Amino acid sequence: MASLTDEEMRDSAAGEFAPPHAAPGTPGLASRILAFLSRHFSNFRGFLARGRFSSLTRRIVAFNVAALFVLLSGILYLNQFREGLIDARRQSLLTQAEIIAGAIAQGATAAPGATVIDPLAAGVILAPPPGGTADTILDEAVPIDPETAAPILRRLVLPTRTRARLYGKEGWLVLDSRQLSASGQIVAFELPPPEGADEGSVVDRILEWGRSMLPGRGLERFREAGSQNGTMYAEVAAALAGTASSQERVNDRGELIVSVAVPIQRYRAVLGALMLSTRGGDIDRIVRAERLAILQVFLVALGVTILLSVLLAGTIAEPVRRLAQAAEIVRRGKNARAQIPDFTGRRDEIGELSGALRDMTNALYNRIDAIESFAADVAHEIKNPLTSLRSAIETFRLARDESQKDRLMEIIQDDVRRIDRLISDISNASRLDAELSRGELEDVNVATLLEMVCDLFNETGVAGSARVTLDIDPGAPGREGMVVKGFDTRLGQVVRNLIDNALSFSPRDGTVRVSASRAPGLVVIRVEDEGPGIATGNFERIFDRFHTDRPDSFGEHSGLGLAISRQVVAAHGGTIRADNRMKDGKVLGARFTVELPEAE
Repeated sequence: MASLTDEEMRDSAAGEFAPPHAAPGTPGLASRILAFLSRHFSNFRGFLARGRFSSLTRRIVAFNVAALFVLLSGILYLNQFREGLIDARRQSLLTQAEIIAGAIAQGATAAPGATVIDPLAAGVILAPPPGGTADTILDEAVPIDPETAAPILRRLVLPTRTRARLYGKEGWLVLDSRQLSASGQIVAFELPPPEGADEGSVVDRILEWGRSMLPGRGLERFREAGSQNGTMYAEVAAALAGTASSQERVNDRGELIVSVAVPIQRYRAVLGALMLSTRGGDIDRIVRAERLAILQVFLVALGVTILLSVLLAGTIAEPVRRLAQAAEIVRRGKNARAQIPDFTGRRDEIGELSGALRDMTNALYNRIDAIESFAADVAHEIKNPLTSLRSAIETFRLARDESQKDRLMEIIQDDVRRIDRLISDISNASRLDAELSRGELEDVNVATLLEMVCDLFNETGVAGSARVTLDIDPGAPGREGMVVKGFDTRLGQVVRNLIDNALSFSPRDGTVRVSASRAPGLVVIRVEDEGPGIATGNFERIFDRFHTDRPDSFGEHSGLGLAISRQVVAAHGGTIRADNRMKDGKVLGARFTVELPEAE
């Protein structure tokens, strides 16, 4: 599928990053969400059409899904619901066991002085021994009546889906609720698998291993007591000692079983113990249902996460891919002037990257154009003296008069000097960019720099009979406030070029005025002469390379001085411009103004 156009991407970005508020009458939140998904669904279809996700898209999806899996694992592994459910079930069993134990103690045991059925003698009245109490009777002689306890267990235990076992004082089983049933009721329970039976398929074993990794699976294995003494259960032994106790175990199927045991007491004498236990899998089914609900929510969240990740990647990876493709086209130079997609309307990092790449590409193309133009100008400027030199040499062989030969020799020497001067200026201009980009900016005091340059012209006689004056107006901060960030040698070169240019146009006894002042955030340098001024329409043209307007001194200047000056000033973040000094409509001379930003 074809990629989106720049206009579509800008519209998409504008919709994505639009402010949350809307004017009256605009669509609501649901409409804006649907519009957003509709705009970005084309990116999603584009990913599917290409048959593969980009590396960035895969990473975004992988990281988001991984975070979701970590959250799910933490919920499933550290879920407190299971522990809370076990505690609630344990407390419920304890309460139920105490109620049943109290009922059995009141209804299935004999009171002191009552007639009880003794295994050895029927209808015997038990009386306290000499010096004894009722507790002594119950502690030594009163048993639990199974026939009376059975209906109590049947009525109170069977509806609760729990298993009850009644143990006597010595720990032997008296009653088991598995052996009790109401009229017409079928009692079913699972037996443990026989030894040597099939352990199940590989999948079952893998699932069993996974269940064993869950919290609480390192519990004691439940064993059926059968005909053994009930004290093999720790909770029964504690109950016979007079303390209610509970225990957690797992059966052969890995299902949790919670059991509690409470003492059966009457007149503070322990007559036996009642043990209640849950059926295997009761709690596990509740926990499994809860985890299944969590997994269902996870699957929904997973689908939403993947969809939103792809949509997010579409707003990141797709623009980055298009920017990379455009940059590759620029590198290979397939088109005359490849355009970088414009995402600056996004107002995010992608927009900043797009703007930076566009600016960089434009600067690169401008630099290429400048190099081509510079090469053409260099070829043209060198070709002129070479042509003159070739003509002079060809004519020199035909000259017979010594005066003609001398004149031709002067032309040859002048052309050689002109070529040498051009090559030197061209070399300096070509090295300028590299020097400005590699050097470190330093604080430059403009007042001190101007004083040194002006003194150089006046004291060395370079100015001839003309004079170079300097006027510094530092303003309130003083001279120390006239500081800019830059290269002192290159800024000095700019001032020398401007003064030299002014001297070349000034009369023999004229004056070149150099001044410096401060403006808000700027240091302003002006160089004024008393020459004929600049022709109207040439205020910008004079800064072109190899341009010169000296008909009386043709060939003595390369025409690179002002071009280099503008290049240096631009590299310092400043501007340079030219105009004429006027008074009463009369031109008094030319004026060059340089503005440089102050150092912070």
